[in-house]
Amino acid sequence: MMMVRRGLLAWISRVVVLLVLLCCAISVLYMLACTPKGDDEQLALPRANSPTGKEGYQAILQEWEEQHRNYVSSLKRQIAQLKEELQERSEQLRNGQYQASDAAGLGPDRSPPEKTQADLLAFLHSQVDKAEVHAGVKLATEYAAVPFDSFTLQKVYQLETGLTRHPEEKPVRKDKRDELVEAIESALETLNNPAENSPNHRPYTASDFIEGIYRTERDKGTLYELTFKGDHKHEFKRLVLFRPFGPIIKVKKEKLNMANTLINVIVPLAKRVDKFWQFMQNFRAANFRNFTFIQLNGEFSRGKGLDVGARFWKGSNVLLFFCDVDIYFTSEFLNTCRLNTQPGKKVFYPVLFSQYNPGIIYGHHDAVPPLEQQLVIKKETGFWRDFGFGMTCQYRSDFINIGGFDLDIKGWGGEDVHLYRKYLHSNLIVVRTPVRGLFHLWHEKRCVDELSPEQYKMCMQSKAMNEASHGQLGMLVFRHEIEAHLRKQKQKTSSKKT
Repeated sequence: MMMVRRGLLAWISRVVVLLVLLCCAISVLYMLACTPKGDDEQLALPRANSPTGKEGYQAILQEWEEQHRNYVSSLKRQIAQLKEELQERSEQLRNGQYQASDAAGLGPDRSPPEKTQADLLAFLHSQVDKAEVHAGVKLATEYAAVPFDSFTLQKVYQLETGLTRHPEEKPVRKDKRDELVEAIESALETLNNPAENSPNHRPYTASDFIEGIYRTERDKGTLYELTFKGDHKHEFKRLVLFRPFGPIIKVKKEKLNMANTLINVIVPLAKRVDKFWQFMQNFRAANFRNFTFIQLNGEFSRGKGLDVGARFWKGSNVLLFFCDVDIYFTSEFLNTCRLNTQPGKKVFYPVLFSQYNPGIIYGHHDAVPPLEQQLVIKKETGFWRDFGFGMTCQYRSDFINIGGFDLDIKGWGGEDVHLYRKYLHSNLIVVRTPVRGLFHLWHEKRCVDELSPEQYKMCMQSKAMNEASHGQLGMLVFRHEIEAHLRKQKQKTSSKKT
């Protein structure tokens, strides 16, 4: 924008200088043509009684008049040339102004208002088409996937924690708070639009908002998917909005009924009876009534267990939730699972909150509170397990079409990443976001010798991150130095008293 302004100033300066030169030239030529001659020239003119006589005077007068006409003709030609150049410069200046206006989106518009508005809408919709809104984009690796952040009216759940941010926080920054409020208000305006509702429909308010997810593609814009309570139990309203670095626009409005959407929870298990008992307590609390036990022989393979469970289903297309026995989930999460999957369209890879070792967090085992009180999303209690892809919701048809798990992978780990990469390479939308109601419960992790070197490395990295926060681990590592410091402080205090 500064370059355009400098160009305009340069053009204006040139035109002003040109006008000044034109005025000066006209003044000089006028003086040359009309000012009386000096003494030398007057002395050169013959007197009436001079030897040349009347004929000589008339001849010189005619010559002087001819010179005067030549001056006038020359002046007219110069004026015409200056006018032509001034007109050309003015036209160039106008073109420069229009180009600057087009580049900046400001200034006078030569197009009709209807055409300008149509061009703007075409641009905004082109941004929507470029972004990952209607269809998935093929990605080379899992690192290229842009995760969603999730939010409610009170909290934002985000993966990027950094120095000042937390896995769960209130949107204290005004720009972030205003952004999310505007998205919710825009959705409510659409839901309450009289043109799209019956006369007797109930008005929607912010209290009907359940949760939303959003992510920003930095060269395209921000996508919002907002879920509201429906008119009946198990019904929801979802709005998809997009902000293409400009006015926010509505992409679509949906009415979703999840009353008949079954979820087939598949849990692979080997030698974990105590954890299985705890899982079944949670399973019963989530109002599940039916389950099937499938026994397999041979070496344990998580991928094979999940694959067999997915293919065992004989009914119509069903929503699968691949889960582990050390996972705690709420019934609200199951709705999130339903709302973020769509056959042939979307698969859901939630980021769960992983619990630290309660024995370290709460000091000693006697002070560990009940499990329900431990499930708090804070920096000191756990972390977003953004390196794990084992917990996922996807329709059976998509799982079959993508080719399922790599059954050559034995043991635990690795098969989930391969499946995740398959979806990233497909045209399906991969929804990746932290969620509130999905927890990985802490348990002591053992990395057995039978694992491959790569699997063993992954297991040890997971074990290190599983115990406590960076600060808490630091206190354990330097506990001898801390204890020595406390002893010195006590000795100093005792010596002062004596």
